[in-house]
Amino acid sequence: MPNGVNLTLEDRVALITGGSRGIGAATVRLFTAAGARVVFSYQRAQKEAEELASACGRQTCVGVQADLDGEEGARQLVDATLEYFGRLDILVANHGVWPAEDVPIDQMSAEQWSRTLAINLDSVFSLVKHSVVHMKRQRSGGHIVLVSSTAGQRGEAFHCDYAATKGAVISMTKGLSTELAPHGIYVNCVAPGWVATDMTAGTLADPGLRERIFRTIPLGRVARPEEIAAPILFLCTPYAGFINGEVLNVNGGAVLVG
Repeated sequence: MPNGVNLTLEDRVALITGGSRGIGAATVRLFTAAGARVVFSYQRAQKEAEELASACGRQTCVGVQADLDGEEGARQLVDATLEYFGRLDILVANHGVWPAEDVPIDQMSAEQWSRTLAINLDSVFSLVKHSVVHMKRQRSGGHIVLVSSTAGQRGEAFHCDYAATKGAVISMTKGLSTELAPHGIYVNCVAPGWVATDMTAGTLADPGLRERIFRTIPLGRVARPEEIAAPILFLCTPYAGFINGEVLNVNGGAVLVG
């Protein structure tokens, strides 16, 4: 990089969840390019995961199938990271589910509510819990980046399950950042809005919906996955050495006008 700026993650091991596509895959590519050894999770996208690991280098990048729908799968994923690379310095909790269909609260099933919380919140709790055990044991600090959303700050009508989990992630960030700071473990949050990923492709393919969404974003477009991955990388480098407990909005200003 010019002027001696080097956003390196040499000698660091990162666990990135939801890493086979979208924001996660962009983060995996960026982290490995910065020198990190990476374990990333995928649920069903085995072909995409294998292609990503091959492209990034199988000596330094491993995809692991994981069902992150509660506590046990998350624990197993942390254990797998230790088995592959012997340590854990960075956790990026990026996975999640956004039920695309609008559901009024009086029609939302208990099953949908429970499933969204299990994936978006219970597994994040377990990932953080078991990652912190190893970070403390290593006595070399660490970084945790939780991926929230604009919905976690301003809510989202007809998606109260999703908004509730993303709001909880923000509260976790704030509480954990002060709890873990004495151990040299930084905890921050990145809050995207609309991003061009597989999860949003169906909605963004509808011309009417796409136009309506674009009108809510001051920059007039949705983000590319790489535009979310880069701030995640930054938060895990020494250049963010005095940033802790922060919610970094990466949503084109949408959170300010929604």
